[in-house]
Amino acid sequence: MLRQSYQVRPFIIAVIVSLVSLMLSSCMKSSPEPFVTPQEERALIRFVASEYSTETKPLLEKLVKEFGRRNPLIDVELQVANWDILDGIYTTMISKNQPPDLLNTNVYAHFAQDGLLNNLGEIISPELASKLNPNLVEMDQMDGVQYAIPYVATMRNLYYNKDMFQKAGITSPPNTWSELEETARKIKALGVSEVFGVDLTDNETQASLSYVFFGSGGSWIKDGEWTINSPANIEGLTFLKELFDEGLTDPEPTVTTRDEKQRILGEGQLAMMISGNYFTSVVPREFPELQWGKGPIPVKDGLPPMTFGVHDVLVSFKTDHTNREALSKFLDFLYDDQAYEEMIRREGFLPITTTVGMTLSEQDEVMRGDLEALSKAKFYPVQEPSWQAVLDYTRKMGDAVLYEGITPQSALDQLQHFAETKSRQQELPRATKKRR
Repeated sequence: MLRQSYQVRPFIIAVIVSLVSLMLSSCMKSSPEPFVTPQEERALIRFVASEYSTETKPLLEKLVKEFGRRNPLIDVELQVANWDILDGIYTTMISKNQPPDLLNTNVYAHFAQDGLLNNLGEIISPELASKLNPNLVEMDQMDGVQYAIPYVATMRNLYYNKDMFQKAGITSPPNTWSELEETARKIKALGVSEVFGVDLTDNETQASLSYVFFGSGGSWIKDGEWTINSPANIEGLTFLKELFDEGLTDPEPTVTTRDEKQRILGEGQLAMMISGNYFTSVVPREFPELQWGKGPIPVKDGLPPMTFGVHDVLVSFKTDHTNREALSKFLDFLYDDQAYEEMIRREGFLPITTTVGMTLSEQDEVMRGDLEALSKAKFYPVQEPSWQAVLDYTRKMGDAVLYEGITPQSALDQLQHFAETKSRQQELPRATKKRR
């Protein structure tokens, strides 16, 4: 018996060793692979913003810094540029195939036609989309595609120096062209050389033309056709030139900018000018002693009052690093009610979000009136792809009309011809693409 047990023991031991080996092997195979932390992807947003005032850069720098603190994986490279050099900056970036991911500008249609822009309708969050001004949103679409979204808006009005008006015996601002001329003559009789401020410098010639185009019952474009040299527009520009020829404007319409004219008015040397509603924030802050008033843009006698609005937009260029989720987050942050309201208050703009618009309208009757007028205002033809080229051409018109002896008829005929030619040139590639 003892001898038999000794013979079985080695076999049992061998079996046990085999089972243990199998169990260990099985355990080893079922153990998870070593955990490797995935590399977190960073996003880049190059944001080129226009400088509206001395408040713009610090406001945006503060906002970008706070956004970066909350979103450490999204880098926002901010560049704030004056309007005088803004076009050159983003044009250079585009030529180097490094366009901005986000651009604050006043044009977009030519970029859209060239296929350079993202569809922001596919980027912005439903929450942001729901609170943008619907009229302006529609204006920033082409063929149903949201190539731009509104950023800020202004209403243009006549602003005047109350003290100067009182000295001239004028009790109310002019509503019509004849009243404007009469007011200007009375103020000039006081020995004032800076009477009605007219801005025909590079950045505002199109605005001054719009005042007299729309004020005469004319337009830039109608039913898809340019109407620049219409009889109404020619009459409007003729009236403006006559005011200058008779010394009823400021002496240098093509030299001093709108911002410079606002300071001249604040210093008590300019009687009146047309500007945006930011006048009410910027000028009183710099000239707290100024007694100023506000009136409508004067129109041709017999025509109904006219309201004119301007709005700037944000566009997003297609890049080799476009990150739609990051852009959506940043846009939500940019339009966040608290941050956006602070910007609107500091810069003096009209809000384009219904939430901030409602809040400010409840606090300010003037704001409420301006926002109501915005819904009925006339605007630049920003949906026309050749508008940027036409706008650039108008920059040359101030000196030509005022100093070079070109008649308003001839000047507007030339601009009309340019606009029609440019539109045809831009339609050809578009028609070719459709045929393909």
